[in-house]
Amino acid sequence: MARVLRDSYGRVADDLRISVTDRCNFRCIYCMPAEGLKWLGREEILRYEEIRRLARLFVERYGVRTIRITGGEPLVRMKVEELVGMIGELDPTLDITMTTNGVLLAGKAEKLAAAGLKRVNVSLDTLSLDRFHDIARVDAFAKVMDGLRAAEEAGLKPIKLNVVVMKGHNDDEAVDFARLAREKGYEVRFIEFMPLDGDGIWKPDLVVPSQVLQERIEDQFPLVVLQEDRPAPSHNYRFADGAPGGVGFISSVSQAFCTTCNRVRLTAEGGLRTCLFSLHETPLRDLMRGGASDDTLGHVIEAAIWQKEEGHEIGQAGFIKPAKSMSQIGG
Repeated sequence: MARVLRDSYGRVADDLRISVTDRCNFRCIYCMPAEGLKWLGREEILRYEEIRRLARLFVERYGVRTIRITGGEPLVRMKVEELVGMIGELDPTLDITMTTNGVLLAGKAEKLAAAGLKRVNVSLDTLSLDRFHDIARVDAFAKVMDGLRAAEEAGLKPIKLNVVVMKGHNDDEAVDFARLAREKGYEVRFIEFMPLDGDGIWKPDLVVPSQVLQERIEDQFPLVVLQEDRPAPSHNYRFADGAPGGVGFISSVSQAFCTTCNRVRLTAEGGLRTCLFSLHETPLRDLMRGGASDDTLGHVIEAAIWQKEEGHEIGQAGFIKPAKSMSQIGG
């Protein structure tokens, strides 16, 4: 019988996000500086066998049911489909997902699906070719579209689109994304811009509250609340007229979901983070490489989860921005 990872506020962590690399082939303005960041060395990041060991602990000992592979951009890590297969062997019923920018997905979708990946979240912040370059700072719009088609053909579903909304950049595209969801059966997640960018451009004025976007969409396409079985960061909706697809809103700034957060994160170098905005993380890599037993690792993990922060305090006087950007943490 698996134990549960419970923090001091009664929340249960059963959703594990594993970053497999800090490297990325995009330079999105809400995430990284244009010149990039100093990458971790090969020996600094967890080996696949080490990731599998930690995943096994979370699954077998603590009953984690969802594992998301993230980065940086996870598809720049060599043979990441082999890692998906290694995790899938732990339990074929695991919900194994991946967040990707989609630019390499066309060449990987079939391999990932065959290895046991269930679905993908593709980061796509605009449907405009020119805006895509302005936001991602690369010319890759066509390749991302190819990746989405490949994911459909490989049977990865549902396909979710992650849209980070920034005032003056893409906040006028909410209805266009909702229309795309209806046409393709995608689930679009609108994410409020968070202070985790490498350039330090975040300010409250750039945040577009989810409520504003929802009202714009409902003017065109009435929505119906989708009831969820498990805690979720997004408030999700279906279309009232029965059209396929749906939309959701992750209101990390305006309506934080901290009180029901069930997530825990493993960084590429083996740091356990209990919150995106944690000011510290618990190092697990050196413990493993130093010969720590599963029981020792378990005690360290349990202690870290127990001390999980009550909330991220964005907008409050005591808020301190983490030293790491989103790409270095893993979404």
